[in-house]
Amino acid sequence: MTVRAYIAMAQGDPEQAERDAHDALALAEKTGGYYRVADILECLARLALDDGNHPYAARLLGAADAIRQRIGFARYPMYQLANDAAATAVREALGQSDFDAAWAEGAALSTEEAIAYAQRGRGERKRPTSGWGSLTPMENDVVRLVREGLGNKDIGARLFISPRTVQTHLTHVYAKLGLTSRVQLVQEAGRYG
Repeated sequence: MTVRAYIAMAQGDPEQAERDAHDALALAEKTGGYYRVADILECLARLALDDGNHPYAARLLGAADAIRQRIGFARYPMYQLANDAAATAVREALGQSDFDAAWAEGAALSTEEAIAYAQRGRGERKRPTSGWGSLTPMENDVVRLVREGLGNKDIGARLFISPRTVQTHLTHVYAKLGLTSRVQLVQEAGRYG
C-alpha cells in the first residue's frame, strides 16, 4: 500500500495517494509492523506540503526522521531527492525557527504517537473540492503552461513529469472546474487569471 501511495502521488492523484497511505498506516498500527511507517509519513508530508499545510508536513518529516534513527531503516535512494525537496520547501514556507520547532515536535513522538498524529490530520485539507481554489500547486502550473500554448509533452518536460501525468492533472482540473476541453480551460483561465 505504501508503494501504491507513492505511485498515485507520482501519477498526480493525491486523493488516492492519501487513501493508500492512511490504509497502510492503519495496517501498520493494527499489526505492529512499523518497518515502513517512516516512508508513509514522508508520503503524507509531501501531500500536506502540496495542500499548504506546512506545520503538519514538518511534524511528519520530523517524526519520520526520528523513526528512521530509532530502527536504523534508511530511506530508499529513489525517494531521497523528493524528500529533500519537500523538507526544503517546508523550511522556506515556515522559516527556519518554526520549521525547527515543528520538526522537533514530530521527532519527539513515539512511532505509535506519530501514527495517531498522522491519522488525526487526515482530511485537514484547506482547499475546497471544486473551483479554482481547489487546484493543487502542480495543477495550477499545468494550467499556466496550457495557457502559454504548450502541449502535454512540453509541459511535462518543463515540470519534470511524464505527458501521461500531465494528462492526469488536466483530467483532475477539468473535473474540479466542470470543464470538458482544453479550449474551455484556456477560456476560463483567461477570465480567472
